[in-house]
Amino acid sequence: MWTAAAPLPLSPEQRRTLETWVRAHSTPQSVVLRARIVLAAGDGDANNAIAERLKTTRSTVLLWRERFAKQGLSGLRKVAPGRGRKPSIPAATIRQIVDKTLHETPPGATHWSCQSMALVVGVSHDTVNRVWRENRLKPHLVRKFKLSSDPRFVEKLTDVVGLYINPPEHALVLCVDEKSQVQALDRTHGIAALFAALNLLDGTVLGQVHLQHRHQEFLSFLRRLDREYPNDLDLHLVLDNYGTHGHPRVQAWLANRKRFHLHFTPTSSSWLNLIEVWFSQLTNRATRRGSFSGVGELVTAIDRYIEAYNADPKPFVWTASVDSILEKVNRSGGGGFRP
Repeated sequence: MWTAAAPLPLSPEQRRTLETWVRAHSTPQSVVLRARIVLAAGDGDANNAIAERLKTTRSTVLLWRERFAKQGLSGLRKVAPGRGRKPSIPAATIRQIVDKTLHETPPGATHWSCQSMALVVGVSHDTVNRVWRENRLKPHLVRKFKLSSDPRFVEKLTDVVGLYINPPEHALVLCVDEKSQVQALDRTHGIAALFAALNLLDGTVLGQVHLQHRHQEFLSFLRRLDREYPNDLDLHLVLDNYGTHGHPRVQAWLANRKRFHLHFTPTSSSWLNLIEVWFSQLTNRATRRGSFSGVGELVTAIDRYIEAYNADPKPFVWTASVDSILEKVNRSGGGGFRP
């Protein structure tokens, strides 16, 4: 008979998040296994018993027990240094080649060749050819070759995807946006704006409805985020470039609150913000088929949906890499991509 180890300390919130990860269909199987190990360890099961039940090794169980004890939930989603495939071409070089291919042309020419790109970047033409091949880039076959009007597309894409795949320690990643023009169908002027933040860690949503969509309302929502989330956690906000987000009064308020960090999605890339997935669910399940006598009923319906959703949230686990996104966007001609 195996001797049970001391139960791994788990807070109720951590247990709920782990159980949600196990249930969610989008969670990578590697993360599901780690979550199951930690849940079993939290119940005080013996390490050998956990390994046998989950068809893994005792060393694997010990590894993830220790990782969780030291790093918490975020430690279960990381790839440890030294693991994984080593890229033969530096990531910075790949980004530089892709960015130039998408957004620039060489002097006096309509498109890049392997030789002209290699000369500018300082690599071999074989390296350029490999990057183009792996990212499905064929500049000589298209007339206009770019994904977005944003000249910093690759930089912003890399920043946001990096947050999703490897969230920072002692911080929360919040996907923030406003759903304006939510309409009460029985009244011509029954319109509201929903400000919402999706917590990447546990899938919960914090929402706030206003009758107008200005920087004042956005600032009010930021103040609520500041109140609602623990003061010892940094808040990394993923949001778009809408004018209210960069208003001088908003920037002045943020300057005095160092725990807020803003990460902007590229222009015309709303699909990169996970709150848009949740907005789609809200529309399909709560507002599209509803007929409300006024804004009051509309707000009540939204609040009820948020409350019901948060009772059993489903985290949106991001799995697409920057390279795979670029490949799919290019394959679709730069539009209509969904990760």
